Amino acid sequence: VGQKIGVFSMPGVGKSVLLGMMARGTSADANVIALIGERGREAREFIEDILGPEGLRRSVVIVVPGDAPAPMRIKGSFLATAIAAYLRREGRNVLLLMDSLTRVAMAQREVGLASGEPPTARGYPPSVFAVIPRLVEQAGVSAGGGSVTGIYTVLLHEENDTVGELAKSVLDGHITLSRELASRGHFPAIDILSSISRVAHRVSAPEHNANRHRFVELYARWREAEELIALGTYHPGSDRRADEAVAMHERLENFLKQKMREHVNFDDSVKQLAEAISQ
Repeated sequence: VGQKIGVFSMPGVGKSVLLGMMARGTSADANVIALIGERGREAREFIEDILGPEGLRRSVVIVVPGDAPAPMRIKGSFLATAIAAYLRREGRNVLLLMDSLTRVAMAQREVGLASGEPPTARGYPPSVFAVIPRLVEQAGVSAGGGSVTGIYTVLLHEENDTVGELAKSVLDGHITLSRELASRGHFPAIDILSSISRVAHRVSAPEHNANRHRFVELYARWREAEELIALGTYHPGSDRRADEAVAMHERLENFLKQKMREHVNFDDSVKQLAEAISQ
């Protein structure tokens, strides 16, 4: 509750579906959803098909299409954040979903360059590096009760993406979506080995943390062994821990998969995690 998380992905790997699953399955009192710079068709599909009546029932949706002027796209992101902050002041726990932080940065780049700012890193003017932290830092827990948990998508166009690196520096963690996993029909296509939380150890129970570390270790060994198996160079018995991961890989991968309309609460997920790594 109150964390600021990024969802980093290339286009077309299930980002919108994942956001819809979050909106429908959250235990928050209200959702505030900002679709910034989206194509009109995609925004309509998200609202009608992915979010659906179940998600809309407790959601405020702000849509600023990609053909809107850059200042309007920027204002749309701050409007959504202001609505979430208002609901927080009313004592509610709010889930703020913003798609996407990259398009907010691009809108600010248009405004900055038009106003005479010099281009710096990858053509982004200095104002971009001030606007993004100012926007993100408004999420969090209120001392008087209530919270805003921010989920911000970031579109990656290359490995060292400027907006991606900026977002990582101001967020509490990030979820990375993998095109490779998506191409294999593994959804949500979350690459847990590339995803990071800076506060997981502080907000999870000791047993949960231990199980999480154990799961990641097993999954990492399975991914390494999977490459060797594909090359025909894996030899059972040469590495006991790799053999263990190979034997358990179906359970590990099944735990990470979830259907679009499936809902699993937190307590059940913790139990399933313990079962996935049990001998």
